[in-house]
Amino acid sequence: MEEIAVMAGLSEGLVYVDEHLLVLDKPAGLLAVPGRGEDKQDCLSARAQALWPDARVVHRLDMATSGLFLMARGLHVQRALSRAFAEREVDKRYEAVVDGSMGPAGTEGVIDQPLAADWPNRPMQKVDREHGRPSTTRWRVLASERGTSRLALEPVTGRTHQLRVHLLAIGHPILGDALYAPPEVRARAPRLLLHACTLRLAHPASGEPLAFESPAPF
Repeated sequence: MEEIAVMAGLSEGLVYVDEHLLVLDKPAGLLAVPGRGEDKQDCLSARAQALWPDARVVHRLDMATSGLFLMARGLHVQRALSRAFAEREVDKRYEAVVDGSMGPAGTEGVIDQPLAADWPNRPMQKVDREHGRPSTTRWRVLASERGTSRLALEPVTGRTHQLRVHLLAIGHPILGDALYAPPEVRARAPRLLLHACTLRLAHPASGEPLAFESPAPF
């Protein structure tokens, strides 16, 4: 019965599987990897490992973020994919809805702000020009309406909460962001409106280009 429940939890979220990797579509509100404490052990990676015991984590998504999540199958592939992420050979794109107008469709720009942990307010991050790590996000407006902007986002670097903190830093917090948005912006959506919609990489065994898409559910 437990295996059936696990399969049901993944049946709609399995995007791709072969003997080398898995691509899953994570719902908002589910941890990607286990957290601290017995009540935080249910997560997407654990559900996947119940069906594919060799599945290994190579990157993370925030609990509040939905979208494409890549796992390696086996230690050798995990090392190869981790290296691909570190060398920025994996192309990840996100979609978000933010507060305020950032211009008409097609407007684009770059956010280049160093980020560091906000230790007194963990797990929050902050812009820190003295001690922060270099962090870059490219953005493009897809649509603007009703005092919001729908954005395509490309994190050039992969810092914790990078997209959320960068957009806050330029005055356009993401709707529904319980950590960073002011109360009135947080209340405009029932969840964080941030979704990992595109994942492109070379297959770790064959080198074949792979591309996966997941439409934003908002």
